[in-house]
Amino acid sequence: MSDTQSTDASNRCRLVLIMDGATTRGADAALVERMGQAGDIASIIFTGDGLEEPVWQAALEPLVAAAQARNIACIIDTNSRIAGRVKADGLQLGQDPQQIEEAVEKYTPQMMVGAANVKTRHNALVLGELQPDYVMFGKPGGDTRPEPHPKNLDLGQWWAAMVEIPGIVLGGTRVDSVVDVAKTGTDFVALGAAIFVPQEESNEVHDPAALVARANALLDANAPRFDSLDETV
Repeated sequence: MSDTQSTDASNRCRLVLIMDGATTRGADAALVERMGQAGDIASIIFTGDGLEEPVWQAALEPLVAAAQARNIACIIDTNSRIAGRVKADGLQLGQDPQQIEEAVEKYTPQMMVGAANVKTRHNALVLGELQPDYVMFGKPGGDTRPEPHPKNLDLGQWWAAMVEIPGIVLGGTRVDSVVDVAKTGTDFVALGAAIFVPQEESNEVHDPAALVARANALLDANAPRFDSLDETV
């Protein structure tokens, strides 16, 4: 865990950030440093969103270095070449079992392999048999409403109760959506737009680091502790 201002997050739902191509190109190492100082971040998932590889790689390199310096894992969506070139910690793919099986065989344990956009219990269980490092309920870029999608919450709650492989549930466009996600008992909550897209209704200056701090404060105050959940099983 990185040295942050948040209280110990090791026994409750932790924050994962999703940085799309536009956000990545507009960010710098100083932003990553400020976010890491503001609160606990387990990992950052970077999506290229159609950026040409040289452009994406050049934008990623300083961000990945800054994140890893704070013990924040860096996960690259879809592109294994870029993941290798920037020395990322993980590769995220979709819910295709064949792709996950091949990636687990090829890249672990050198890199984590995650499955995202998992839509059904059946697919989740099939993927679980392949032993990815995590399963994500929700699609990067799918956070288009203030609240988390109910289906993702249901899947996350079911997975947390059934399977030991860590789960990530995508939140909504509001930072306080982390509370609903955490109540499912899932290991991680992913925020993208809530952190990096200015909200029209807010009168405050948009500051991703302040929003990371707020998300962690909400998790500290509201997320169930895993040791307490274990006692109820």
